[in-house]
Amino acid sequence: MATTTTENSNSVVFQTLGTASGKHIGVATLNIEKALNALNIEMVQALTSQLTAWRSDNNIVAVVLDGAGEKAFCAGGDVRAIYHAALATPGEVTAQATDFFKQEYQLDYLLHTFAKPVLVWGDGIVMGGGLGLMAGASHRVVTEHSRIAMPEVTIGLYPDVGGSYFLNRMPGKTGLFLGMTAYNMNGADAHYVGIGNHYLNRDDKELLFDAMATLAWADDKAFNHEMLHALIDDMQLECDTPLAPSQLETHQVLIDDLMDGELTAIVARVSALDDTLKQAQPWLAKACKVMLAGSPISLALVHQQSQLGTEMSLADVFKFELGLSVNCCAKADFAEGVRALLIDKDRNPKWLFSNVASIPSDLVSSLMISPWDESDHPLRDML
Repeated sequence: MATTTTENSNSVVFQTLGTASGKHIGVATLNIEKALNALNIEMVQALTSQLTAWRSDNNIVAVVLDGAGEKAFCAGGDVRAIYHAALATPGEVTAQATDFFKQEYQLDYLLHTFAKPVLVWGDGIVMGGGLGLMAGASHRVVTEHSRIAMPEVTIGLYPDVGGSYFLNRMPGKTGLFLGMTAYNMNGADAHYVGIGNHYLNRDDKELLFDAMATLAWADDKAFNHEMLHALIDDMQLECDTPLAPSQLETHQVLIDDLMDGELTAIVARVSALDDTLKQAQPWLAKACKVMLAGSPISLALVHQQSQLGTEMSLADVFKFELGLSVNCCAKADFAEGVRALLIDKDRNPKWLFSNVASIPSDLVSSLMISPWDESDHPLRDML
C-alpha cells in the first residue's frame, strides 16, 4: 500500500494510503503517545480541518483514525486549561470551556455525519473524548486489549461527547450503569453495547490496512460502507483470540435491577450490595467502589441524562451537552475533580456535597439550563 504524508500538526499525523482501485484512504494518527493521545484543542482543530478537506475530496473514499503506540487510541480530553480558567473565574462560564467543548462536539458531529466510511482502531485505552471520536465512526473496531470507559464521574463531569445519545441506546440500563460507575469495558463488553461494531485482534491491524488497499473502492458511498463491513466481518472469523464473554451481557439482569428507580434508591442498593456477591464478581465490586467515590452531583446528572430517552436529535444532544458541560465547569464539582485526579493527584476530592440526598433539588435542574438562547448558542448552526 503506497503511503503519502499529507500534512502534520504537532500532535496528529495525516497520511493518505493508495489502493489498487486508484482511490485513497485518509489516515489520521493521534500522536501524543506519552499523554495516551489525549485530545487537546490543537488536535481537535487539526482533525476538523483535515476531515473537512477529505470529506469533499472525491479521491478519498474512507478515513481511518488511529492512535500512536499500543497503550491507547485516546485516553480522553486534555482539560487542564479549562481547569485553570475555572479557578481564575469561579462561578462563571469561561471562554476556554466554551471554545474547547464547542470545537470538540463539532468534531464529533462531523464524524457522526461523515458520509464516507470512517474506521476507528479502538485498541488500548479509549476514554471520554476518545470515545466521542469512536462513537461517531461508522466502523468501530475493538480488540482483545481494548479498555473503554466514560470516567467523568471521577472528575465531576458527566458522560458528554454525545453520551446523552449513545448511552440511552444501549441494552436495558447498561448506559446508566456505565455512566455512574466508569466501568472499564473490554472488547466484548463494548461490542455488546454497540460501542464497537467489529472485533479484531491487535495483531490484525496491518493485515486490515493491507486488505483495505485491495478493495474495489467506488464512488458509491453506501457500497463502500457495506464492502468494508464485509471485509472486517470476514477477518473477525479468523481471529486467533476470539471475542470473550461480556460481563455486561452475562449480568444484564443484575445491572438492570441495580440501576432501577430513583437515584437515592440506586445509591442505597449499591451501597448495600452483598460482600459475597462482590467477592464473586470483582468487576462489579470495582465499578461500585468508583461510583460511590464519584461526585454526587455527577451521579445526579448521569441519572437525569438517562431520563432523556431517545427522542432528541444528535444535533440537539450536542447543543444540550455544551450548556451542561460549561455549567459543570463553572458551578459544580469539575474543578475539584480535576485537581484531585490530574493536578495534585491526591485522589481525595472534596465534593460540594457528601451524598446525593444532600444536593438541593434545584441545583441539577439549573445546571441543565443552557446559558445561551437559541439565537446566540455557539452550536446554533449545527443541524
